[in-house]
Amino acid sequence: MALDSKIPSGPISEKWDKHKFDLKVVSPANKRKFHIIVVGTGLAGGSAAASFAELGYKVTAFCYQDSSRRAHSIAAQGGINAAKNYQNDNDSVYRLFYDTVKGGDFRSREANVYRLAQLSENIIDQCVAQGVPFAREYGGELANRSFGGALVSRTFYARGQTGQQLLLGCYQALARQIGKGAVEMHGRAEMLDLAVVDGHAKGIVVRDMVTGEIKSYAADAVVLATGGYSNVFYLSTNAMGCNVTAAYRAYKKGAFFANPCYTQIHPTCIPGHGDYQSKLTLMSESLRNDGRIWVPKKKDDDRPPNEIPEEDRDYYLERKYPSYGNLAPRDIASRSAKEVCDEGRGVGETGEGVYLDFSDAIERLGEDAIRDRYGNLFHMYEKITAENPYKVPMRIYPAPHYTMGGLWVDYNLMSNLPGLFVIGEANFSDHGANRLGASALMQGLADGYFVIPYTIGDYLARITPGKVKADHEEFKKSEEDVKQRVHKLLSINGKRTVDDFHRQLGRLMWEECGMARNEQGLKKALLEIPKIRDEFWENVKVVGENEELNQCLERAGRVVDFLEFAELMCEDALDRDESCGGHFREEHQTEEGEALRDDENYAHVSAWEFTGVGKKPNLHKEPLEFKEVHLAQRSYK
Repeated sequence: MALDSKIPSGPISEKWDKHKFDLKVVSPANKRKFHIIVVGTGLAGGSAAASFAELGYKVTAFCYQDSSRRAHSIAAQGGINAAKNYQNDNDSVYRLFYDTVKGGDFRSREANVYRLAQLSENIIDQCVAQGVPFAREYGGELANRSFGGALVSRTFYARGQTGQQLLLGCYQALARQIGKGAVEMHGRAEMLDLAVVDGHAKGIVVRDMVTGEIKSYAADAVVLATGGYSNVFYLSTNAMGCNVTAAYRAYKKGAFFANPCYTQIHPTCIPGHGDYQSKLTLMSESLRNDGRIWVPKKKDDDRPPNEIPEEDRDYYLERKYPSYGNLAPRDIASRSAKEVCDEGRGVGETGEGVYLDFSDAIERLGEDAIRDRYGNLFHMYEKITAENPYKVPMRIYPAPHYTMGGLWVDYNLMSNLPGLFVIGEANFSDHGANRLGASALMQGLADGYFVIPYTIGDYLARITPGKVKADHEEFKKSEEDVKQRVHKLLSINGKRTVDDFHRQLGRLMWEECGMARNEQGLKKALLEIPKIRDEFWENVKVVGENEELNQCLERAGRVVDFLEFAELMCEDALDRDESCGGHFREEHQTEEGEALRDDENYAHVSAWEFTGVGKKPNLHKEPLEFKEVHLAQRSYK
């Protein structure tokens, strides 16, 4: 199948405005005739649902949490990028565009990234109008700070809780539409299948997580805003409920999955501390503004950090990347931490940790200034580790975080399945092989507030509203498939828990498809994953019933999808025989240990088509063209 990305013609700075004019438009009176389903109500889904309702569409929204305010968007606490140039430090839309393409190691679409940079300015104005309490300078202007992969200060923030404050602003907009009756909201509802009728997405099948009822909902278009899949590693910075189920079930119905091997390892997480840990805790990248990262120069130097003098410390990021220092991009900072720990210079009981030290910043600015900037993050760290980071350095280590891969979408954010739109982290579109810090919130809100309200109209204007109802045969078939899978999970009655299988899979994925990959390890994973999956279906124990609140059953369904999706990740990582951004193949690196791309053979998007469980999927390629930013080996030195 030829992948039509629908990228507009013309100069890159004019593409979006030209495209908006060329899109078909649904008149205000006709908008009331169309029904849109939105799955996921974090920043991307919540802003989209609120915007659709404000425009006049009928909207039904779903989330598996008890409230939209519990969406994982709150975890992006460090800030949100925008090319406002308030600091007068030579920022611009083009510089944000350039930094993002370069940060993604030249594996993203130029047109999508430029649009994102353009819309970043509107996002800040929108959020200020909603009352989001961004930090301000003494004179009242909005403040900015630096983030990884940039030499300018463009990150707007609300202390260390930016994601939470932005989500509250978005939630207010959504709640207003719920109150008006324009959005029908379903909490504690999990999408378990996509209904496709005559090649078009026309609705979803949902399980009520309180009663167990399986029910179908029909609409004229479906929007997935269901986040990323880092929990395939079991231990990640994601909330424990984050999963790949909605996107993967859509993939099994014909939607292409793009670049699944592109997973981000965040350099600033609290190190793991035991075999029974259920998740990892992210310490915001904003801490790298004032914290200096170091390890002892000598192996096995187990002195307390405050007793190690300056001459015995290796500030390795400052040494290796003098221009960017501690604000090197995430993939580079993460690999550098792994490198020094592999040399035996890691800190902490496990040796898998490096120091993030604020002593210089506290001496320069005072403890009160640091408390004002990062107080909630310092408090959280002390609660978890029982160490006071004002007095001793934090210990951090890389961990699975964001996922750049996702369902393939065109410039309109529509998948190859007509009527199925995918926004936010659930699509692949904007970040290439590595996401720059503070860009997740930017993409989610750009997609939800400023892109899809325009582009979905082009699709709806070409179809007849209300053509398919929930009693259609395809819905009945999907419902039956869901019920059979639920029954099978509950009937196995084996001896191993769901979490035990998930932990086994996650450990394998972290070792063979994590921070570094190689051909031998990926082939090993592709042999082991089917064995774990087969044993799961023979020996898992799922307690309880369907007709009740059953978190064990919920987790079992998600782990089933991870056990299939992990194979797709490894197939993609094996096929992409190069290193780029977060996809680091050990066979392809420079003498200095940097990622070595193969632009001649891999300057494309890998979009995979489902062919059956355990069968190799079909690969479709979307060539990437770089007309504005010329292909070059990344350098942050």
